[in-house]
Amino acid sequence: MNIVEEVTKLIKEPVTSAGYDIDEILYVKEDGNQFLRVVITKNGIIDVEDCVVVSNIINPLLDEANLIEEQYILDVCSKEKGCE
Repeated sequence: MNIVEEVTKLIKEPVTSAGYDIDEILYVKEDGNQFLRVVITKNGIIDVEDCVVVSNIINPLLDEANLIEEQYILDVCSKEKGCE
């Protein structure tokens, strides 16, 4: 199982229970940094607060599971606002 599949398995239920859907999860390298990018959706508009809520849900799960050994940046974003 690759990192994206493992992360999906770990975070899908808690994120869905909070009223969000995961549109896509990417583990990519950009400008020398590794990013774990979680693209979320929900009924209605996604704003920055939604991204913070989901980030606060998945951060402790990722820390506890320790699936990714190297340093990475967690980026929770939406298709509407775009990802940076």
